[in-house]
Amino acid sequence: MNLKSLIAVLALAAAASAPAAEPPSAPSATPVKHPTLKSCNREATAKQLAGKQREQFVKECLAAKTQPPPPAAH
Repeated sequence: MNLKSLIAVLALAAAASAPAAEPPSAPSATPVKHPTLKSCNREATAKQLAGKQREQFVKECLAAKTQPPPPAAH
């Protein structure tokens, strides 16, 4: 094997073993589609809610945070 071939093989091997940029993060168990869901989940965790109680709390929390503002009085 000549020197140029050896250098080419080593360069390819080094390029193949170089780490990629940054792998995408793994998806969470419950994907967050809206920032309010994230905040409601934080509140539920802080209150140590689980199961049906947690589901109900998050549902009510989201409903309260996504309601349109009341119409302005004229």
